[in-house]
Amino acid sequence: MAVDSSTQGTKPPAGTSGAPVPTGLRKVVAASMAGTIVEWYEFFLYATAATLVFNVIFFPASDNPLDNIIKAFLTYAVGFVARPLGGIVFGHFGDRYGRKKLLQLAIILVGVTTFLMGCLPTFDAIGYAAPILLIVLRFFQGFAVGGEWGGAVLLVAEHSPDRQRGFWASWPQAAVPAGNLLATIVLLVLSRTLTEEQFLSWGWRIGFWLSVVIVAVGYYIRTKVTDAPIFKEVQAEVEAAKKVQYGVFEVLRRYPRGVFTAMGLRFGENIMYYLVVTFSITYMSAHLEMNTSTILTLILFAHVVHFLVIPVVGRFSDRLGRKPVYATGAVLAAVWGFVAFPLFDTKNDWLIVGILIVGLVIHALMYAGQPAIMAEMFPTRMRYSGVSLGYQVTSIVAGSLAPIIATMLLSTYGTWVPVAIYLALAAAVTLVAVVALRETVGVSLRDIDAADREKFVEQVHAQ
Repeated sequence: MAVDSSTQGTKPPAGTSGAPVPTGLRKVVAASMAGTIVEWYEFFLYATAATLVFNVIFFPASDNPLDNIIKAFLTYAVGFVARPLGGIVFGHFGDRYGRKKLLQLAIILVGVTTFLMGCLPTFDAIGYAAPILLIVLRFFQGFAVGGEWGGAVLLVAEHSPDRQRGFWASWPQAAVPAGNLLATIVLLVLSRTLTEEQFLSWGWRIGFWLSVVIVAVGYYIRTKVTDAPIFKEVQAEVEAAKKVQYGVFEVLRRYPRGVFTAMGLRFGENIMYYLVVTFSITYMSAHLEMNTSTILTLILFAHVVHFLVIPVVGRFSDRLGRKPVYATGAVLAAVWGFVAFPLFDTKNDWLIVGILIVGLVIHALMYAGQPAIMAEMFPTRMRYSGVSLGYQVTSIVAGSLAPIIATMLLSTYGTWVPVAIYLALAAAVTLVAVVALRETVGVSLRDIDAADREKFVEQVHAQ
């Protein structure tokens, strides 16, 4: 077999092991991160606006401030419901036509829907048509984000050396807090430079309109990369062998364990994240009546640390293994809620920012290794579908409902204890999935494809 020129490059960074860094890998990482930052800037912008703005301007007034927040979070959840559909559609065509083309489409779709959200009239102007239009746009935004993640992480994972995949593939994960950080900065600047009346009237729209500029930059960067050699090779094989199948039904038929294990891994991690970065805002603003600017400032510092920690954890997953790192995160997540909320109740800025940072570091222990873990579960011909399905379907019952369930528990019981128990149970589900997980650190994606090819040949002969 001829030597793949893409594996010839510079020496690996100090402290890494395995093959040299492939030429162009850093460009691939940058392209993947650029789009992911854009899309999560817009996704988090919506999450924050749902708590601070949408509950006020898109719904009729209510005596209980938590009632409208719950309604706003329901529109937020629509995006999560759309994400698996986006993952299935983008995964199907991404496995067939390539990761790059679908990623370019995803970033444009997210940008357009987010800009239009900034143009929506309020409830006072058009009544219930306002939240209906918001829901429609949110659906398409979620659809695009659902297709984004799988393509972004696989673009990097499939270019990465086997012994460094955890480190390199964690960088698109770090783009999530980077996007959240950017959204937080924009909202913080607007909230501090405008009066509350100005911010609720028109100031919040600026953050949504800025998406046009950010999308243009992200799209341009993504035009400068190509799909990985391993994908191109498998794509040629699939085209030559017409009986070879791909897509969601094929991955469920051939690799159900991988799909359901991925869902279990995702469950506690996803709930943990949205309790830390979304529900905590609700808890501090509505329950503790803390100042909006103060809350956003505290969240901002936590996002910075989260961004820096994720690649470090990704490297540890290459050295120590995927399972021990992930299991540590799941165990600590079960404890976090019982420590965090009493510290929130102190209203001490230093204690609050500290526990927010701890929460996101714990989250990173589970989140950083996900791209490598999930990429190593499936062969190339159906990897986009398998990864997107395992990752996005879980969002419906995990991340989408987490702020809603937590807010309802707080409203019903008037205490944080049920919320902490909810998180602990979710972490227990993820810990079970970690136990069931097969350790795949250092595995060759080509070996996975070869094993899949052998199984397919055996199946054909059996028929």
